[in-house]
Amino acid sequence: MDKHYLTPLFQPETIAVFASRDDTERQTSQARALVESLTAQRYNGNLVFLDIHTTGTLADLAQTRADLAIIALHHAEAIEALEVAGRIKCRAALVVGSGTPPDVAAEMHRVARRHGMHLLGPNSLGFQRPRSGLNASVAGPLPSAGPLALVSQSGALTASILDWARVNAVGFSTVVSVGPNTAVDISQVLDFLASDAQTHSIVVYMEGISNARRFMSALRAAANAKPVVVLKAGRKTAGNKAAQTHSGTIVGSDDVFDAALRRAGAVRVRSFVELFSAAKCLASRYRPVGKRLGIVTNGGGPGVLAADWVSEIGLELGQLSAETVGALQPQLPPLASLTDLIDLSEEATAEHYRSAIDAASHDRAIDGVLVVHSPKAGINAADVARALADLKSQMNKPLLCCWMGDASVGQAREVLAAAAIPSFRTPEAAVGAFGNIACFYQNQQLLQQTPPPLSTLAKPDIEGARLLIENVLTERRKVLTEMESKALLSAFHIPVTQTILARSANEAMMIATQLGYPVALKIDSPDISHKSDVNGVALNVMNAVGVRDVYNTMIQAVGKLQPGARINGVTIQKMARNKRGRELYIGLVSDDPFGPVIAFGAGGTMIELINDRAMELPPLNQFLARRLIERSRVSETLVEWRGASAVDMDALEHVLLRVSEMVCELPQLREMDINPIIVDESGAVAVDARIVIENAPATARNYAHLAILPYPAHYEQIWPMRGGGEYTIRPIHPDDAQMLQDLVQNLSPESRYFRFVSSLKELPASMLARLTLIDYDREMALVAIHAERKVDAQGNSIESERIVGVSRYITNPDKSSCEFSLVVADDFNGKGLGSRLMLSIMEEARDKGLTEIEGLVLANNPSMLKLMKSLGFNVKPFAEDPDFKLVTHPL
Repeated sequence: MDKHYLTPLFQPETIAVFASRDDTERQTSQARALVESLTAQRYNGNLVFLDIHTTGTLADLAQTRADLAIIALHHAEAIEALEVAGRIKCRAALVVGSGTPPDVAAEMHRVARRHGMHLLGPNSLGFQRPRSGLNASVAGPLPSAGPLALVSQSGALTASILDWARVNAVGFSTVVSVGPNTAVDISQVLDFLASDAQTHSIVVYMEGISNARRFMSALRAAANAKPVVVLKAGRKTAGNKAAQTHSGTIVGSDDVFDAALRRAGAVRVRSFVELFSAAKCLASRYRPVGKRLGIVTNGGGPGVLAADWVSEIGLELGQLSAETVGALQPQLPPLASLTDLIDLSEEATAEHYRSAIDAASHDRAIDGVLVVHSPKAGINAADVARALADLKSQMNKPLLCCWMGDASVGQAREVLAAAAIPSFRTPEAAVGAFGNIACFYQNQQLLQQTPPPLSTLAKPDIEGARLLIENVLTERRKVLTEMESKALLSAFHIPVTQTILARSANEAMMIATQLGYPVALKIDSPDISHKSDVNGVALNVMNAVGVRDVYNTMIQAVGKLQPGARINGVTIQKMARNKRGRELYIGLVSDDPFGPVIAFGAGGTMIELINDRAMELPPLNQFLARRLIERSRVSETLVEWRGASAVDMDALEHVLLRVSEMVCELPQLREMDINPIIVDESGAVAVDARIVIENAPATARNYAHLAILPYPAHYEQIWPMRGGGEYTIRPIHPDDAQMLQDLVQNLSPESRYFRFVSSLKELPASMLARLTLIDYDREMALVAIHAERKVDAQGNSIESERIVGVSRYITNPDKSSCEFSLVVADDFNGKGLGSRLMLSIMEEARDKGLTEIEGLVLANNPSMLKLMKSLGFNVKPFAEDPDFKLVTHPL
């Protein structure tokens, strides 16, 4: 049960091939190509060729067993082959081909589901697993084995990348072509690759997704375990239309897709060339680093070009420390300069390069090293390359290079390729490749954030806000008035300007006089979304006569420009007098397929012209809110700027947190513009707001409308401990990594073996990350936290927390059952923790709609078996391994 559910597809022991081997009219060209691909090299497993017309009787079929069925037949015959595959107990199937209509594909899906098979295809070129010698594809020859996985929604690009890889000595662990109408989609493939030991990094080409929650779940799991680089087509409007037609999937806003990838911890590239560059770096197994790039060069011009591109893409030029400069300068030619670039001068030899690169690799102010070499008379470029090759194994930082020229540097490039050092022909390409590595590091910080739906700020009036929305929907309206919009903001404690509705000119004058001049007047109508478009806004009205005249003129003008609009009156509010306040915009957009997205940028009347908008998927915490602000162009004006004091960043972040709460708790929200929100050194206030709502499905109350499920803080509970004291049970989060490692390290060898069926003494880093950063939508881990008092080295008594137990479940592929695990610290056995952790995890699984929980327990673990029986579990032998017992319990 510890194997991934797609193991029969990608790591089969026996394969049944349904493709005629003889040259007949029934054999398609793709069938011939598939048979050639399968038999061109030695496959580690067993291949069985079957023909649905000549296979024999059902009794004969009963003797055949296979994990995977590979089918390359015409549509009708392919469906028959799927039926046969189901009868011989295949657990996975691959249908190779193209041009399968959606209705035929749907029938294939139904057959596969009926037999419990995972179906890759139809309309797929297949997949490749070089280490196993398995080329189940028509994408070309099997590539060399390597640590890089490729997943592509385009068959043509799959073949192109494989062709490029053969020339550039890039090897693959897995290559998967995922076409339209496939049952096993890109999310499921990513989920498999996340735990695949052969895969160290992943490159993805995609055109769209059909399920945002499932895609984000799989991508976050994969990017948490290994670097993931994504190239997405359809960035512009015309491209989006083409992508929808080509892939039959929903393509969302490109800005939103950027935000989603950042939050998932992946890196996005913008071109095919960049994808190849990223593949080079990933094949070299470089890991996340900072963004300070040291540039070593023997020519000022190429070095400056590289430095310019460093600035252009938001990196930092890494500079040697004064201590490093003092030690390195005597080892270099007299004309060498170490001020900004590490310019070795035209006299630089291989030894000079070696000294400079070694110094940069040990300097803490540099995160990566780029070596730019230009051909020089008397200097052997290959010798310089060999110096780099010798140093690479000693470095713990990325090493990239750019060997400029062509005729005289061919041998040097061969040396670099043999040493797996990424080499580029231009400085800009090399800097861009390092930028991808640095971007991965930054996005990993976003991946680690797991905010709850509600912040730690004062609790909002959620029920009052819901009641307001229900009243508006009851009136069959979707657009809230300004008064209603501000009331909704106030329910979540977002500061708003005082706004009062006037229904006559005299009432308007009295209200304005009470508020104090100058004032702003705005038309109030549920039928008018953009007031300024119908002359429905007047600012800086200075006196009562002006208020009367503006009121009457506005009512008449709006009535003429939009005669059918219902007009409630005119709202009056005092003008915000923040002389040096910044006008900002905070909003909500609803994207298909990613759902609600929070936007931030410059506000005011020129918002469309300025077009400054950064985006982030909810929920937010303070770290994410700060990063969202920093990505906007207007962020540069929020510090001390042109004589104005720095704004109150805490107040601005709090507004973003409140908007995040609104998005999480009010699934009816479709659009929201808070524009402007004025921020200065004393705080933030929303001056105007526009909100659009729609009815939401009942499931949205469980945050089903969000692409990322919030941290489920509502499962936190405090329980008394048998024998005295208490402990807290709550969902796990990434910050628990060290406490979880401490728990495992302090277990007895027997307890560790019972839990992991292994002699490991501590959790590997990748496994620790996987166990603490989880997708709360498809799995759950509850930790028991016990607070203990300790005495530090100075004799002070301090309180510390400790994880003393963990229960966990992962949803099975059938989406109706789950598999659990349980471990309790040895010194807390017998205190009731095991029972409580199991009851709590079962309750959570029940809340998710699961119907059964199951697990494997070693037959020689009597205490665990006793606990299972006491909780009402059914204990029976496990057919696949007599050393285990299968325990199950209906939910």
